[in-house]
Order: sequence, then C-alpha cells, then structure tokens
Amino acid sequence: MTSMTLGMPINYAGDFRETIDNLADFEAAGVGRVTVPEAYSFDAVSQLGYIAARTEKMELQTGILPMYSRTPTNLAMTAAGLDYISGGRFILGIGASGPQVIEGFHGVKYDYPVGRARENADICRKIWRREKSEYQGRHYTLPLTEENGGTGLGKALKIINHPVRDRIPMLLAAIGPKNTELAAEMFEEFQPFLFHPEYVDTAFGPALAAGRAKRDPALGELGIVVQASALITEDADQIENALQLVRHHAALYIGGMGARGKNFYNTLAVRYGYADEAKLIQDLYLDGKKAEAAAAVPEDLVRAMSLIGPVSLVAERVEAFRGAGVTVMLASPVAPTHAERVEDMGQLAELV
Repeated sequence: MTSMTLGMPINYAGDFRETIDNLADFEAAGVGRVTVPEAYSFDAVSQLGYIAARTEKMELQTGILPMYSRTPTNLAMTAAGLDYISGGRFILGIGASGPQVIEGFHGVKYDYPVGRARENADICRKIWRREKSEYQGRHYTLPLTEENGGTGLGKALKIINHPVRDRIPMLLAAIGPKNTELAAEMFEEFQPFLFHPEYVDTAFGPALAAGRAKRDPALGELGIVVQASALITEDADQIENALQLVRHHAALYIGGMGARGKNFYNTLAVRYGYADEAKLIQDLYLDGKKAEAAAAVPEDLVRAMSLIGPVSLVAERVEAFRGAGVTVMLASPVAPTHAERVEDMGQLAELV
C-alpha cells in the first residue's frame, strides 16, 4: 500500500494572517504539508517564511516557483534559507508555468523548459553540497564567461552557510510527456495537475516508465503530489455547489490557460480521452462563454479528480488516488465554515 501524506494548499486570496492563524487547527487535525502557490500574485517565499514560524511539524512546499523568474542559484539559496528557518521541513517545488505568464508578466523568454529544469536541479544540488559554482550547461554557465556575455570577472563561489540538508527534496510540476519523464528521472516528487487517477497510465505511464528507467536509486521512490477539492457531506446541494467550483476551475485551465494550439491543460484532457469535450470547452471559454464552458466539463472528470460526497464515496476516491501511486494528497477543503473544514480534514487524515 502506498504511504500517503495529507496536505493542503494556501489560497493567495483573502486574509493571510487569519488563514495562518487557522493553520494550527489543520496541523492538529493531521495535515502534514502546506503549499503556497506563486502565479502572478504575492510571492510564495515570504509567506512560507511566516508559516515556518507559526508551525511545528508540517512540511512546507512551494507550489510552484516559476524557474524562469529566478536564477538556479537564487532558487538554491531560497530553498536553503527556508529549509534553515523551518528546521529541515522544506520541499522546493518548481515548474515552467507558461508563456502567457513568463513573457507577459516577467518579460522573460519562455524557452527550453525541460532543459532548464534539468540544469536547475543540477545546480541547486551542487550549491547545497557547498561545491563551487562551476557549471557548464546549455542554458546556464557558472561563472558567466566573457564568451557568454560576462565581464570575465566572475568567480566560482560556495554558499557561505552550511545548509541544514545537502539534498533538499525537489518537486517538478509537469503534465507534458518530456517534463513528466524528467520528473521521474531527476526529482524526488512529481506534481501533475487536473489529475484523473484512473487514467494515470494512459496520460503519464510511458513517460514515468522512461524516467524511472534512468532514475538514480539514491533518489528513492518517486513521490506523486496531486491537488483535489474536498468536501465530506451527504447534503446534495452542498455537493453540487462544490462540484460546480471544480467545473469552473477545470474550465479555466482546459479552456483559458493558453492560446489555441498551445494549452498544456487542454492537451492533457485530450490524453484522458476527452478530445471533443476539450475542444468545445476551449471554444466556449475563448468566446467569453465561461458558464457554458464549465457546463461542458465532463461529469465523470469532475467527480474523478475530486474528494466530494459522503464519507464512503470519498474513501473510495482516496483509494483510487492511492492506487495511482499518489503519495501526497493536497486537499482543498471547501466547506462553508472553518470548523467544518477542519472536521473534513480530520476525517481525510484518517482515510489517508
């Protein structure tokens, strides 16, 4: 049986201090990991530093730091710093994001996501081992030489502090075949999105197998981290309202997160077998018909990637995720009150 940890994401909207004040209740209920996203909102690092000071045991994960907006050594320093102040509880989650955010918000060219992720992992681990910053890659050169546009004055350096761990766990957010293969080859954890456990082999199987075949045994078994909305209730209206939230969330990504022909989430839905539905969702969404796009998200997809319903049904879904190899379940509780959300997470902790 796959060992599974219950985690939860922190929403980057709302009252952050109130959210963190409530986080102690979730930690006591059995939540073992918290993640903070970084899209184009507040940065995740400052928030995780605050969370580190307010929690005792739960793991802290970035979910996800776009690797284009920081140099590899900056990522390494950031991870070492968060690992230090948390007493060794940090997981560095990185990902490529997409050209709309990277080029639109950061003004950085979006290119070679797989190659850059590989070199980021190499450089971070070199820095954590306190080796000199000497690296010759296709995308990153340390020190930067005159031939590569530098002054020639760059010096190979070691990080001054001794990191708490010389191998901080790294997670790669990925849904495309090449990135998924790289995650299975080089990273401690792999985080897909809009995860349908019954189609894990269809959507990710060949890429995961190819990556695992090249995996260093020292990395241990690959962890799989997924996110799902959670609500334990028998109230039909509450269930439908929660499923509606999932529909709209899925439609945003399948329909709106990318241009026609360049939407990674739409392509994932196609790999799940929803080719016609994926096209319809995108057409409706890009035409401004968001409600109709949400209604077009297949019911079985909505229910499969959620933990919503009576406790018996939620228990079945937990086992489906476990059977797909999931090791960390990031549950987003959607009950209307804090007390109900804590209760749901406590029940989930028992199931997980």
